[in-house]
Amino acid sequence: MRNTLDYYQVLGVNISNITVCELHDFIVRSIKEKNKALIMNVNAHCLNLAYTQPWLRRFLNSADIVFCDGAGVILGANILGFPIPERITYADWIWQFAELAETHQYSLYLLGAKPGIAKKAGERLKEYHPKLRIVGAHHGYFNKGIGNAENEEVIREINASKPDILIMGFGMPLQEQWLMENWDRLEANIALTGGAVFDYVSDNLRRAPRWMTNHGLEWLGRLIIEPSRLWRRYIIGNPIFLWRILLQRFGLLRIYSL
Repeated sequence: MRNTLDYYQVLGVNISNITVCELHDFIVRSIKEKNKALIMNVNAHCLNLAYTQPWLRRFLNSADIVFCDGAGVILGANILGFPIPERITYADWIWQFAELAETHQYSLYLLGAKPGIAKKAGERLKEYHPKLRIVGAHHGYFNKGIGNAENEEVIREINASKPDILIMGFGMPLQEQWLMENWDRLEANIALTGGAVFDYVSDNLRRAPRWMTNHGLEWLGRLIIEPSRLWRRYIIGNPIFLWRILLQRFGLLRIYSL
């Protein structure tokens, strides 16, 4: 089922003009109608990747919904004259989503992060939502090669549980690549790409202070917390992203051929 909501094109990626309420309505409708749906998120880093990797841009544009998960994307969209209504970031939204899933008794499978983290995240979600149905959890440190025995076993585990919703957290663009290669074989209604969501929920990764997240500075907080891993993404990636936005604004952007 394709999303019928409006979207804005930022650096060649179609970003849905969507609120949390509209996203929840789409999820409920998709499951009720037994439609398979891909729901993905983008931040400035993801848009930078998609700009130089046509396969990623093509896969994002094949999704039913691509929502904004980053203050940089909102800034870029505003420069382009696209008023994205809401930033939907997993560290906050996952708790609203868990309430929705508990209310409707949707089954969830959690896939990603280091061994034990996804399971711990599920346990923590159930502390707040005791009736939440989590039918499986598996770490993301397995051989993801097509036809590899470990990859096949993970797919079998997911399909045996037949979850309404698969939540993934491999990081970008690994989670998108794995979904692109395996989505047609997965017996799940909906797939969500969530990056570091399990690390945040399980408290394995500290989040930036609230005053930073509320004022578009979460990227700076993450850089301070994980400088060795994220310095290139933010110190180099953010200026490149804004430069590309300005090129698009003035009609000078070159999108590599799909």
